Amino acid sequence: MTLIKSISGIRGTIGGKPNEGLSPVDIVRFTSAYGTWLQQNNSGKLTVVIGRDARISGEMVSNIVVGTLQGLGINVIDLGFSTTPTVEVAVPMEKADGGIILTASHNPKQWNALKLLNSKGEFISGEDGTKLLAIAEANAFNYADVDDLGSYTQNDTYLEKHIQSILDMDLVDVDAIKRKNFKVAIDCVNSTGGIFLPALLKALGVTNIIELYCEPNGEFPHNPEPLPENLTEISKQIKEQGADVGFVVDPDVDRLCMVCENGDMFGEEYTLVAIADYVLKHTKGNTVSNLSSTRALRDVTEKNGGEYFASSVGEVNVVNMMKDKNAVIGGEGNGGVIYPESHYGRDALVGIALFLTHFAKSEYDTCSELRASYPDYYISKNKIQLTPEIDVDNILLKMKEKYSNEDVNDIDGVKINFESEWVHLRKSNTEPIIRIYSESKSMVSANDLANKIIEEIKELI
Repeated sequence: MTLIKSISGIRGTIGGKPNEGLSPVDIVRFTSAYGTWLQQNNSGKLTVVIGRDARISGEMVSNIVVGTLQGLGINVIDLGFSTTPTVEVAVPMEKADGGIILTASHNPKQWNALKLLNSKGEFISGEDGTKLLAIAEANAFNYADVDDLGSYTQNDTYLEKHIQSILDMDLVDVDAIKRKNFKVAIDCVNSTGGIFLPALLKALGVTNIIELYCEPNGEFPHNPEPLPENLTEISKQIKEQGADVGFVVDPDVDRLCMVCENGDMFGEEYTLVAIADYVLKHTKGNTVSNLSSTRALRDVTEKNGGEYFASSVGEVNVVNMMKDKNAVIGGEGNGGVIYPESHYGRDALVGIALFLTHFAKSEYDTCSELRASYPDYYISKNKIQLTPEIDVDNILLKMKEKYSNEDVNDIDGVKINFESEWVHLRKSNTEPIIRIYSESKSMVSANDLANKIIEEIKELI
């Protein structure tokens, strides 16, 4: 059993003893801490929007979260089956004080989590997260009297509202998409993307949709992280049925992966690159991604006359730098697109609409030709499983010392920049692992660099 308490929320496996897995006791405690933190920073009767992916444990977790918030005297608006970006959009639309998304993102089905939002519909800051964890540790909660309990309202209108907000964006051209008559394949891993993607595509004028795993029952048919090794079925179907492009999302629909007409991966790093290229061609400005993302975004940004900036890993860090640098688009190399005209959160639905418009208006006949128009970099993404006795900070310090003659950035783990490649080592905030990302001009050299660093770390361990 695993329970990870971080500044961005609480994530764990279902079952086990309190404080060892994501037990009902832990759900109550951290929901109470979040509600108490909201009360400390707001006055009057508060409202929180919640929504969930289709995980098997979702109903159980949702019932506990709702009851706990009501017990604190907080009103709840429940979107039911939803997506992370939809809840982010709903919070300011409802003028709510916060939001909770019940999802463990790309983690397998035994996991669930509470993702915590502020009144802007954005992830809470590191400083606020620290305060929230302190409240939880101290059990500093005060529940409401019977006459002051919170209300409960269900709201099923945000599928349409979210999609309409996307259709209203200046750079989304429904007519251009319709004229192309695209055949699109989708893999929604039997979560809420199975509800939202078909509805979005139909609203964009796509009538020929190949649906894979669109039943929101929480029974993930493959590892739900949208990596190439997990996408063999959609790749096969695209080739057999002659689709123009495939879209794959994770269970909460904030990450977007694309597959070309020949079954090849577009590359999750290049989701943001392609969409940023389209945005920058029409909107002059800067871009931001995190330290573990491809250099291709920098190349595309500079080609379009903008400036590129790199933030620490974590959506809240990317968003903060985007605001600071006035970026017109940004995100993460895991397929996370953040487009401020919509909202400051990763949104696969926004990504699909912008990409299809880009593809429809481009000079390229196929998705693979569009992909080939971008500079080639190759990222090798690896990880080392951690055990409690491993001193990660000490390992990272030793690696920094070992490569002190190179260009080393230590604002977030250790990133070692070589002349034509880089490697980034950091402890995950969401899983008990060290992530080891390396990038080079070929996959062979990227893998070689990663394997070299992995062996060095294993020697230290």
